[in-house]
Amino acid sequence: MKAWLAGLALLLTAVSPARADTRWTLVKTYPHDPAAFTEGLLIHDGLLYESTGEVGHSGIRVARLDDGKVLRRVTVPPPYFGEGIVIWKDRLVSLTWRDGVGFTWSPETLTKTGEFRYPGEGWALTHDGRRIIMSDGTPDLRFLDPETLQETGRVRVHTADGRPVPMLNELEYVEGEVLANIWMTDRIARIEPASGLVIDWIDLSPLVRKAQAAGAKGPDDVLNGIAWDAKARRLFVTGKNWAKLYEIRLRK
Repeated sequence: MKAWLAGLALLLTAVSPARADTRWTLVKTYPHDPAAFTEGLLIHDGLLYESTGEVGHSGIRVARLDDGKVLRRVTVPPPYFGEGIVIWKDRLVSLTWRDGVGFTWSPETLTKTGEFRYPGEGWALTHDGRRIIMSDGTPDLRFLDPETLQETGRVRVHTADGRPVPMLNELEYVEGEVLANIWMTDRIARIEPASGLVIDWIDLSPLVRKAQAAGAKGPDDVLNGIAWDAKARRLFVTGKNWAKLYEIRLRK
């Protein structure tokens, strides 16, 4: 617990002095299952893929964007706590939190096709077209070989004055940057993946307040979930147990 509190204090120190980037606009609001404890989010072939956490409630689902209707789903059974997901070619890859085991699935049928191991915790996944990028709750981003799912390197995420930024959570690769939810905050870090430098912050506190007004009340109902529709160039965000999915546009 002391280590966790120290990490949180370091995080707050790291992000508080930074200039928050509030240059975004809300484009559209979509329905989202308020019972979904969101861990991973992505868009694939026009559909929303989402992984959910908590032991006994973990799973992966595919839903339509416009009405939130779940088209198919699969359970990640106990004792596993489901975490982030990514699609690479014909495989959907998923993590678990503290068990050091991940799974591969068919994106079309959600049939499990394999599993793999990794050290430490698993929090989130994305890819840059060459590598899978993984967060583990520390300030580090790991790079994985997308075929073997073995680590090939890592980078430490830090502010311009060198302070590490811990608790990197849900990830999304967007046009050369890694966007990362910072757990228990209302901000998304914009990260330069080669150096790990946080080049700016996206302050979504107004959107968090909107989600809270729509029913997100619990202490764990935090901002977590970023999905980028590269074909249509649309960015979506949500949170754990939020009743809405929000499409936003960044104004760089």
